[in-house]
Amino acid sequence: MRRDQRPNAHTVRLRRGTAVAVSLLAVVGLTLTAGPAAARDAGNGEASLGGVSWRADLSAPTTDVSNISRTDGALRLRDAGLGPASSHSARGQGTVVLPVRVLDRAVDLVAPDLDATVPAGARVAVEVRGRDGLGRWTEWREARDDAPALFPRAVTRVQTRITLTSAPNGTAPTVSALHLRAELGDTPKKAEAAEAFTTSVYATREGLVGGTTANGHVIVPNDHFVALPSRRGLSPKGSGQYSVRVCGPVRCETAPVWDVGPWNTRDDYWNPSSVRETFKDLPQGRPEAQAAYQNGYNGGLDGSGRRVLNPAGIDLADGTFYNVGLNDNGWVTVTYLWTGTGAPTTSFPTWGTAVNIRQQPTSASTRVAQLPGPTSVRVQCQVHGQLVEADGHSNDAWSYLPDYGGYISNIFIDVADTWLPGVPNC
Repeated sequence: MRRDQRPNAHTVRLRRGTAVAVSLLAVVGLTLTAGPAAARDAGNGEASLGGVSWRADLSAPTTDVSNISRTDGALRLRDAGLGPASSHSARGQGTVVLPVRVLDRAVDLVAPDLDATVPAGARVAVEVRGRDGLGRWTEWREARDDAPALFPRAVTRVQTRITLTSAPNGTAPTVSALHLRAELGDTPKKAEAAEAFTTSVYATREGLVGGTTANGHVIVPNDHFVALPSRRGLSPKGSGQYSVRVCGPVRCETAPVWDVGPWNTRDDYWNPSSVRETFKDLPQGRPEAQAAYQNGYNGGLDGSGRRVLNPAGIDLADGTFYNVGLNDNGWVTVTYLWTGTGAPTTSFPTWGTAVNIRQQPTSASTRVAQLPGPTSVRVQCQVHGQLVEADGHSNDAWSYLPDYGGYISNIFIDVADTWLPGVPNC
């Protein structure tokens, strides 16, 4: 409400440690240092034509870290027996999300050189994502030693997420250093869907109050979030950058993706088969667990070899589960809000300082971000929520901001109308 009315992948080198050393391909957003590996080793500090290289500062301050200790410039598991509650495993797991790096050129192809000591049975995963000029994040992509990370579009901001997993016997990996190179490739990009993808999937209640999710969130009673069986759409802790719209028998709710499951961990079934990480022979929108349970796909087993006991493609935290009207496991309609290009790109000005962005359209819900001062924001949709009052004026409309994964009261949007013109309902 207006204030006057309201107020080409390069060759990577293997370094040998006391156990197995691995070389992975990844992008990280950290200190810019040099060009390609040969130039970096020569110490000339020059960026290559069309490419850029940098070394990750693994000790850089970040609030998004779970079960990771950082000593002597290396990453280690703090507790080799602590992992996400939803994994039902004694193997330890820890994750750190490194700060965003702004590059001086557009890139879409990235390749790293990771110095890590990985005992047999343990694992280090490096996942990366990029943000384009419209403020849209790509999904996370794991970068491995046999393939560079390739984004679906050119980006100028990159971020990395490093996950350490212990072996069954409790031995854990150590990450000592990470370099990477990024460049703009010539691979043709496929057109994205015009609208965010929507499908019907079977939902189960997650529960697990007191446990920790895959992004480090400690589950509380009546919590509001969801779990999907892939890390590609896992939001950083406390954010809703990857959120879904869940519609049940009674109502719909927008909730962030804060955990991984049910059943699988590499089943991004909302993606087209051509880019789906695994189970590429299944149609878009069909979870592997559903195919296994209903049709005996993969011998009726999930990706880890467990017998699938229900067709679930999404887990709902208790608060979300009951809010959408479920009393028992059942079918829901889910929209994966970060997919496609259907979100409006029109920006609206804001006013005020320290304006909170909330997980739900109510001031009592979790704060996911804060606008420090007047700016402009992209609005995807709007919904009626809590009535907010300021300077004798009131407004119950809230706008969903896809770049922050949360809601802002329309009372802080600097336009004349209480309900934004041309913006659809959530």
